Amino acid sequence: MKRSKVAKRAGIFGAAVGVAAAGLATAFAVERALVRRSVNAPGDPYVDEPFGDQPHDRSLTVTAADGTDLHVEIIEPAGARTEPTIVFVHGFALDMGTFYFQRKELAVRGTHRLVFYDQPGHGRSSKLKSGTYDLAALGRSLAAVLEATVPEGQIILVGHSMGGMTIMAFAEQFPAWFGNRVTGVVLISTSAGLFDKAKLGITNVVARVSAPFFPLWDKAAQLGGGTIDRARVASSDLAWLLTRRYGFGETRPSPSLVTFVESMNSKTSVETLTKYLQTLYTHNRIPALSALRGVPVLVVVGDRDYLTPVTHSEEIIENLPEAELLTIENSGHVVMLEKADQVNAALIPFLEKLT
Repeated sequence: MKRSKVAKRAGIFGAAVGVAAAGLATAFAVERALVRRSVNAPGDPYVDEPFGDQPHDRSLTVTAADGTDLHVEIIEPAGARTEPTIVFVHGFALDMGTFYFQRKELAVRGTHRLVFYDQPGHGRSSKLKSGTYDLAALGRSLAAVLEATVPEGQIILVGHSMGGMTIMAFAEQFPAWFGNRVTGVVLISTSAGLFDKAKLGITNVVARVSAPFFPLWDKAAQLGGGTIDRARVASSDLAWLLTRRYGFGETRPSPSLVTFVESMNSKTSVETLTKYLQTLYTHNRIPALSALRGVPVLVVVGDRDYLTPVTHSEEIIENLPEAELLTIENSGHVVMLEKADQVNAALIPFLEKLT
């Protein structure tokens, strides 16, 4: 009797695998057709936009205390130096290109000194040389960048997603900087401690059940990261559609923008992704927000952000009641790219007010 039950279950499992395999084959055929149709769609406002490397006055490598090499780019103001310096901190699986439109607008204005850098394991920065991939280490990396590029004068920190969490981790370890050196903070599509409650378009039960597997994913990445990376390249069309689904709020966002974001995602190794996922899932920096009290804070979020929903920004406001909250309609997680004009329209007056 027991054997028959086992055999029956095995048969059901085998059938399920077969159905899943057939479904995946169909899904890949459909998604490739969708991608081709989307990318070739007329009317893309950014089809001629030269995304990628942007002009800068100088680049340098900042070596953090743990030996990690961080790629940094600096744009100097057109006229006499104006304080504060604005330092941009990008998010998970992205790089400094995240702030493409903010960099473009502010560089043209030429009124501020701008500092951009790639976080450890992202863009042109090296992987962490020692320790674990946790937000505390990212906070220390930010400290190293600030000490090397802004040794004196006032600073405004702008962080997107994990970049906002990095700023919170920095505040937790170096609270004396806030109100003294750091005189303003912009937090875009980020969270202070509700990341584990984000549904990501799946059920909360699945999200919770997946948590214990993060350490296993980490081991899998160490053993077969190259294999997984090659699989990601082979399924690039699916990655493009997932980027559109989870990064954007508009039903039909610019295909060029989606491609730009997906290209940043695809350059981030699976080892880096899995190592950061665990620390993001357990992130809790609500107490660290106390260091930001008394410092002007602007919080920006898209109303269709699946990764760090509006409730995450509202929680930040609950802890920083003097902060300003801007919710942008029909926008997702990469709101500063998808709705660049609206983000810039709020960011620039905020910066000017603090200059």
